[in-house]
Amino acid sequence: MKTIYVAFIFLSLFLQSFSQDLVDDSLKRRLSNSLTYIYIETMLRPGRVTVDSIATNERKKSIELYTNLTLSYLPMREELVHHIYDSIRYHLPPSKKKYRIGVFSDQQEISHLIPNYFRTTQKAKNRRIAHKVKTPLVTNLSAPIATFGKGMQNNHIALWQSHGWYYEQKLGRWEWQRARIFQTVEDLYTQSYVVPFLVPMLENAGANVLLPRERDYNTTEVIIDNDNNHDGRAYSETNGRERWQQSDSAGFANPRKVYLDGENPFRMGTARQIKSISKGAESIASWNVEIPHKGNYGLYVSYQTRKNSSDDARYTVYHAGGKTDISVNQQMGGGTWIFLGYFDFEEGASHKITLTNRSRRSGKIVTADAVKIGGGMGNIARMPHPAGFESENTKSSDSLVQKETLISKINYSPEVSGYPRYTEGARYWMQWAGVPDSVYNRTEGKNDYTDDYASRGVWVNWLAGGSSVLPAVEGLHIPLDLAFAFHTDAGTFWGDSIVGTLGIYMTHHNEEQFENGRSRWASRDLAELIMEEIVSDIRRDYEPNWTRRHLWNRSYAEARIPNVPTMLLELLSHQNFADMRYGLDPSFRFSVSRSIYKGMLKFLSSQYNRPYVVQPLPVHHFTTRFTGETEATLTWEATSDPAESSATPTGYIVYSRINGRGFDNGILVNSNHFTTQIKKDTV
Repeated sequence: MKTIYVAFIFLSLFLQSFSQDLVDDSLKRRLSNSLTYIYIETMLRPGRVTVDSIATNERKKSIELYTNLTLSYLPMREELVHHIYDSIRYHLPPSKKKYRIGVFSDQQEISHLIPNYFRTTQKAKNRRIAHKVKTPLVTNLSAPIATFGKGMQNNHIALWQSHGWYYEQKLGRWEWQRARIFQTVEDLYTQSYVVPFLVPMLENAGANVLLPRERDYNTTEVIIDNDNNHDGRAYSETNGRERWQQSDSAGFANPRKVYLDGENPFRMGTARQIKSISKGAESIASWNVEIPHKGNYGLYVSYQTRKNSSDDARYTVYHAGGKTDISVNQQMGGGTWIFLGYFDFEEGASHKITLTNRSRRSGKIVTADAVKIGGGMGNIARMPHPAGFESENTKSSDSLVQKETLISKINYSPEVSGYPRYTEGARYWMQWAGVPDSVYNRTEGKNDYTDDYASRGVWVNWLAGGSSVLPAVEGLHIPLDLAFAFHTDAGTFWGDSIVGTLGIYMTHHNEEQFENGRSRWASRDLAELIMEEIVSDIRRDYEPNWTRRHLWNRSYAEARIPNVPTMLLELLSHQNFADMRYGLDPSFRFSVSRSIYKGMLKFLSSQYNRPYVVQPLPVHHFTTRFTGETEATLTWEATSDPAESSATPTGYIVYSRINGRGFDNGILVNSNHFTTQIKKDTV
């Protein structure tokens, strides 16, 4: 009888457990279906959310649901989170409707996936990575507007366009990293957003922007340096109260037409230095410019960062439009090319760049090295690895462990690309710009394809090393606020279906922290804000059915390696006709670039807890008419931006040039008209 009783109890418990499993499976199905409906309703695309497990704590009266990653792809907002929780509570059995509920996806309770920018309460302080920067890297002292308090003043951004012309060791030749299609190639296509649109928008908002690829399209390049100054005409010095002297550290020199593996021009020469003064006779270094062709050129300077460097080294650029004064904080950025801006130079004219030792504070160190004008042609020579081994190309999402394949040893000679430098990948610009080979030569000369993308995140950390971002790492002391990788994707759909926009970030690395202890989830905030701006603007202005793809938390090198909040964007498919119908439109490129700028602006506003103002759109109805014999009046109308209430202009900058020469520094006008005097026989 006792045996029967025990068996009965066991059978009862088994049936109870079996019945509970059926209830749990039924509940999982209902909850999964409900969450899937919310996903499709929000994303306007197919997808399946599954509830993987349910943990119930009867003592604490709580239920925790764990879903697959698909739920984390949603653009989380407070309203959406409330909607998800209400939907789950609705499907719970009556006895558990009052339980405390927690919903988790990608190891996070879903309210933690809401960007700080969109939160009204409980903002994540550990995602804020604000740097106290009094003096930015470069400041244009001649700009009509001194500061951008509600823009990106004192912010530093590293970004890059994808891929580039590179040397393929397996084939022993230079080629594009991506296929030619729809009148372009990704290696150049993303550049058509970054260089003409995105970078100027960020700079006009007050940011300092650094790129690991050449940004000047000119094939002409002029280098002026103290080490290549045989007749004393190209570079000269005048001494006042203090005297110029040679620095005790290596500087830039350009002794070769071609540079081989590991050669660093910033270790081949010398630099000059002097103590700063606040009063008395100043000392000046001058770089005299002889341009072979009239044009608009990018101007770079180089110098050294010393222990007691000045934070306001004052350069003056004498160009075709007049002169522009620029302050450079030499406490950061020494030993590479630092971009000062684009300037018009005329053939045969007496243009120059000067550097004074006059400063706000005396006794600081001002250094002078080479000046570079124009983009130039590639001068980094490559060849297959001499050992006869090569590494298979890896994707950004792969491990950097290389597979080595033995090939027959062939005698090759190093060869340059033969292309303009702006077309080349980042690996070659880095070598020309003095970046240590430990940054760009990750495969030790065996695989330029892998080195090109893998080096970009390491370059970010090299820039930020020694600053509050990476205080324990050697680098250029530039306090970067964020990094951004601009890509387009492959993939096709039949008919007129759009592949759309994908965002990638990475948190599951280094215990989800950056090296300064701040949360890597700030990268999701950045990615979410940029994705929101892009998709919303495209749907409003171009294509209502534009596809918002996933927001991936995945280990791509360009998202994982940087120690600052970083996003990798796959804007559209350059292989899909429906995407490229828009992608080849310059106005679309402008709009997308503006969306990215707005996303970054709002992210930085949240990071620094400061209000923001969006740059107004370009004016319209621009007219010019003569109002006198030597007087002309310009009029225009502001362009409203229905999506951004702050983008309303309160003033305008009017630039002038005479007889086709260069534009001046502009003047600030507080109305929508401007009258100017014009001399006879001038335009």
